[in-house]
Amino acid sequence: MVTEDRNFEESDLEILGRLVDASNASLLCKLADGVQVIYKPIAGERPLWDFPDGNLASREVAAYYISEIGGFDLVPKTVLRDGPFGSGALQRWIEIDETRDVVAIAQANSSELRNMALFDVVINNADRKFGHILISSDENIYGCDHGVSFHEENKLRTVIWQFADTTLMPDEIAQINQLLAELDIHYLQTLLTEAEVEALLARIRNLLTEARFPLPNNDWPAIPWPPY
Repeated sequence: MVTEDRNFEESDLEILGRLVDASNASLLCKLADGVQVIYKPIAGERPLWDFPDGNLASREVAAYYISEIGGFDLVPKTVLRDGPFGSGALQRWIEIDETRDVVAIAQANSSELRNMALFDVVINNADRKFGHILISSDENIYGCDHGVSFHEENKLRTVIWQFADTTLMPDEIAQINQLLAELDIHYLQTLLTEAEVEALLARIRNLLTEARFPLPNNDWPAIPWPPY
């Protein structure tokens, strides 16, 4: 595992191609051991008027961190490291099952989608599109493209609203309590702004107080556009 992690974080990247549909520079690469990854250099990010501080790559890494320590297990391994075009986010590539109907799956009342919806509430995901829900060939569900998350204002925008105003289950409350207890604030401050970290903590505590999935924000579009 140590060797695998070192390879992921230090291996030279062989560029295989570019994801032309991505709004920011996203390059499909291969590590020395053959593992395919997506490399998103900070230098290739377009400025966003509503996310003027920080960078997308660091928020992608923060989302992976929350997914891991929070027990959501949704975000493929993601690190911040140097590459051919400078520092950026490197994320393990997920081979998706093209035969699966992502729209139908995303509208289901499954435990996997509920887990993703809860994760999105925690990170304040402003861009959960259908295309950001990955169904792998082994039928696991992953999430990607979390660069526009963690804003200090409520900007939750998602195609997964079927759990809105639903009471959290005891195991979900325990999960969020554990997440709050294990957060490494100093580490998060290397990835997010001070305001984003403070908002994350406030959001988690409010979620525990309310013990319910939130309703859409009337001052913000509830669904990203385009939704796919």
